[in-house]
Amino acid sequence: MIANYVYKILWFIGLILLQVLILNHIHILGIATPFLYIYFLLKLPSGVSRNVAMLWAFFLGITIDVFSNTPGMNAAAAVALAFIRPVYLRLFTPRDLLDSLTPSFKSMGIFSFFKYTVACTFTHLFILLNIEFFSFSSIPMLMLRIVACSILTIACIMAVEGIKK
Repeated sequence: MIANYVYKILWFIGLILLQVLILNHIHILGIATPFLYIYFLLKLPSGVSRNVAMLWAFFLGITIDVFSNTPGMNAAAAVALAFIRPVYLRLFTPRDLLDSLTPSFKSMGIFSFFKYTVACTFTHLFILLNIEFFSFSSIPMLMLRIVACSILTIACIMAVEGIKK
């Protein structure tokens, strides 16, 4: 039990450091930035209550915000993702596995995990980048950033999940 919390905290700290020190400085063509820190939220077991997931998401997002100088944007998007994540889990996993599932290639299958990752990533980045833009004056640029960041983030998540497998 304690080892599980230590493991989660190490992943939490590792993903924050990776995001803040390396990934926040990657801007492919000035458009795409990977947001790998949401991998932590995607990997929370299905048995975790929505409130606990939202608490983890808030602390993850606010920590990224503190180091990235983005006041509350990542926290808001991460909490929204944690709130909607159980819906995506029910949508993309078999009913009999939903009670004790930790989302992964192994437990869900590659295609189901990919669909789950795409839905969660797109939702998170749609919220985050809408808060960042805070304007609908340039909708094509907003949509381009959402799609480009989603593709890059999904590629990173799938690579980490493949290596972890």
